[in-house]
Amino acid sequence: MKPAKKLCKLPKSSWVAVVLALFVVSGAQAQQTSGPQKAVHLMGLVGVKDNAKGTLHVEGGKLLFVHGKASSDIDATSIQDVLTGTDSRESVGKTVDFVSMAAPYGGGRFLSLFRTKIDTLTVAYRDTDESLHGVIFTMPAGTAKGIKKQLVAQGARTSVAGETTAASSGSNKSPADKEKTQ
Repeated sequence: MKPAKKLCKLPKSSWVAVVLALFVVSGAQAQQTSGPQKAVHLMGLVGVKDNAKGTLHVEGGKLLFVHGKASSDIDATSIQDVLTGTDSRESVGKTVDFVSMAAPYGGGRFLSLFRTKIDTLTVAYRDTDESLHGVIFTMPAGTAKGIKKQLVAQGARTSVAGETTAASSGSNKSPADKEKTQ
């Protein structure tokens, strides 16, 4: 019996790199989906406790945050500014804090490996009484920009230079903005 021929003469380390690259690409594509995203409401929504966990998505011209059996929504056209950012948080918790106290100088580099990257979504909006409110959400890395694009497409505004806003027409301006232009 003849031994099987090698189809490709790549070293094992190259195959490992190819497989890892495929996982990274598929993971990045999976986080860009338009469905509900897991999120944490840090602060700002009326009637929602700080640090409430739930799902966040854009539907029917509204930003919806569903937490438990309740939900909160913000009309996209009432959003004055929507901003995204990146941050990191501790993955392990108080154990790492305790160990970091005993770590020698330079030990912080090792301890920084126990951090997870996250996205932040900050929304400034006006309610029906024209009062200005702000809401901050955190979510898995790579998801906030997709929600921001959906909000802008449905009428939200953003102050970031270079990003087009769908609400640049005068019909979506607040009464205070309309008075300034007149």
